[in-house]
Amino acid sequence: MSGASGPQLHINGDRTSGQDVRTQNTTAVLAVANILKSSLGPVGLDKMLVDDIGDVTISNDGATILKLLEVEHPAAKILVDLADLQDQEVGDGTTSVVIFASELLKRGNDLVRSKIHPTSILSGFRLAMREACKYVEENLAINTDTLGKDTLLNAARTAMSSKIVGSEADFFGNIVVEAVTSVKTTSEQGKTKYPVSAINILKAHGKSLKDSQLLDGYALNLGRAAQGMPKRVEGARIACLDMNLQKARMHMGVQVLVSDPAELEKIRERESDITRERIQKIIDAGANVILTTKGIDDMSLKYFVEAGAIACRRVPKEDLKRVARATGASIVMTLADMEGQESFDAANLGSAEEVAEETVSDNDVIMVRRPRNTRAVTVLLRGANDYLLDEVDRSLHDAFCIVKRVLESGRVVPGGGAVEAALNVYLENFATTLGSREQLAIAEFADALLIIPKTLAVNAAKDATELVAKLRAYHFTAQTKPDKKHLAKFGLDLIEGTVRDNVDAGVLEPALSKLKIIQFATEAAITILRIDDLIRLAPEPEEGEE
Repeated sequence: MSGASGPQLHINGDRTSGQDVRTQNTTAVLAVANILKSSLGPVGLDKMLVDDIGDVTISNDGATILKLLEVEHPAAKILVDLADLQDQEVGDGTTSVVIFASELLKRGNDLVRSKIHPTSILSGFRLAMREACKYVEENLAINTDTLGKDTLLNAARTAMSSKIVGSEADFFGNIVVEAVTSVKTTSEQGKTKYPVSAINILKAHGKSLKDSQLLDGYALNLGRAAQGMPKRVEGARIACLDMNLQKARMHMGVQVLVSDPAELEKIRERESDITRERIQKIIDAGANVILTTKGIDDMSLKYFVEAGAIACRRVPKEDLKRVARATGASIVMTLADMEGQESFDAANLGSAEEVAEETVSDNDVIMVRRPRNTRAVTVLLRGANDYLLDEVDRSLHDAFCIVKRVLESGRVVPGGGAVEAALNVYLENFATTLGSREQLAIAEFADALLIIPKTLAVNAAKDATELVAKLRAYHFTAQTKPDKKHLAKFGLDLIEGTVRDNVDAGVLEPALSKLKIIQFATEAAITILRIDDLIRLAPEPEEGEE
């Protein structure tokens, strides 16, 4: 009998296939998206996350929440990566992208249940994505040149409206726009870039959020290593070191047998001299500001004080890299050269117009002003506690990225669900022109887009059904009547619970952000929908258990 049934495939693990897998994946993805749903929009709520050692994070940022969730399910992990990708590429829109991807997946799964082949659905989704992106670029995106100088401020305000700093959006909007525009760099090819990494954020307890300020220069959150050093150095030549300037000690395992006690004293003297010679070489090369990630002992500090140089020890590596980039310095790990001697090349020094120690709140900070390569600025945040400061830091980072994208791409779209409603109307009409199977998938894609305005309205405690219906009516009129084209700018006003012209109201987002949301969410939904088999291998039994 066994021969007739043929050999069976035995897998060391569980296998789930077909509709079961799709349902499992969809459920897992929706569970993750539902966590984020209530945090979308200007009236979204915050999430409090406590990790295994009791650290508390209070956040409204989709990528941060998902990173801290430690999701186990493989399909839900794709969503976490998706939010992370959106955070890297655009900087904002992380919550929207997850909510849209989960809705697409849910609707795709329903279509598969209605006996439509996954391949038809996937090609329909891809076609809808391409059409949607084309429509946004051609009909909805507005060049910033036509909108005036407040565009950047409005984009920053919109990015911050859903965050904890939303109530102070005007105040922080000015700081954000000034910070991003002041780190402008132009490459040799004539390309203009705005490196967000050149904006340093310092957090100091005390006072209120309104006492935050923008400082000119790169601030290091530490003081001089010794009080005898000058407080200010003009025409700074900066040495960035990643090495110890403490008394040189014998390496582990090196033994020296000494018969004469006087020789021992000589060894000790030589140990001190080695460090002194190293410091002398650095100072002779012209360095008058020395930053090192390691320690400098008290004996060595004396040499810097005598030379009239500022030295800082235990500088965080991240800060040192940024200072090196801004001033044109090279980080030096060792003074050893090709000849087996020790030397310090003056080419490794970076330069800045001035380095000074200043007191900000109760802390001493070292300010590096007008460095050689890029102009660096520091935003000093004040606030009541760590949770608040961390969340403001994340909010500002999102706003920096949004302003950078608007400056680099020069195109914005109206916010508040306007783009989604316009695409919904357009894609539904587009779907009816197709005679193929993709028609159903495109219609579902169009409906999935409405999840964004719906969620925005629900979070604002407004009647979502009525508002979204009204919004769609406006966009349908805009697309069918040539004289009513201006209605395409209409989106939701979530405070009043009405529909308004969001371009006039200053609710703007970079067009790039919307395009990436549509592209990334579609790709993620397609990736998960394609899966029709899940094989979980059982863990190998460890030796000794048998």
